Amino acid sequence: MIVVISAAAMAEIVSIAETIAADSPRRAITFAAELRAQCLSLADLHAAFPLVSRYESLGIRRRVHGNYLIFYKVEPDRVVILHILHGARDYLDILEAGSKPM
Repeated sequence: MIVVISAAAMAEIVSIAETIAADSPRRAITFAAELRAQCLSLADLHAAFPLVSRYESLGIRRRVHGNYLIFYKVEPDRVVILHILHGARDYLDILEAGSKPM
């Protein structure tokens, strides 16, 4: 199965790396690589992580990496990374906004 990282999730990885880079540029690079690797590993591990209870009907799942939550959805032929957010954020509102039809 392929993994597709959404534009929103890519922007969030960049933002996370920029925040970390203020203290440690080297760590920012390695942490961004770790996040990306965790996302890509979902190609094989997509069913291993729980559904987000409020969004079970949409099939949104959550994987934890450090203080960050990787939100994704499994489709028939791919895994789509929706968001990568700090666990302290009000992620339910962000997921709610993303689940409304455009």
